[in-house]
Amino acid sequence: MSYQKVIIVGNLGRDPEMRYMPDGTPVTSFSVATNRKWTNTDGSQGEETVWFRVSVWRRQAETVAQYLTKGRQVMIEGRLTADKATGGPRIWTAQDGTPRASYELTADRVVFLSGRGDATPGGGEGVDGPIIEDDDVIPF
Repeated sequence: MSYQKVIIVGNLGRDPEMRYMPDGTPVTSFSVATNRKWTNTDGSQGEETVWFRVSVWRRQAETVAQYLTKGRQVMIEGRLTADKATGGPRIWTAQDGTPRASYELTADRVVFLSGRGDATPGGGEGVDGPIIEDDDVIPF
């Protein structure tokens, strides 16, 4: 038996988009940017941003679409979903010619970390909004 769980904390890069599968199941998609900053040995600052494309299903898809907006900080617990073509992250070339990649996550749990009017990182103490969990099996 194998198992994977990924936990990310970041900010929404765009408003969520909800759609319905042919059987009527709601699914909401959005992007989340995670940032890491550090100081190099020479004293200069380093920074890295990693993007995740997140899919949320069923009841929590509707809640996420209703409450989340661009800039909101969230914690996502879920699993990586491999790109069907590459078996890994989605890879493309940006307009400036640099290679880029994004990672696909299917959310099992979404926690809202910033308030409705607060789009700044770390914008609230504790959780301001629902904690959403979906124990249903995702149909793939």
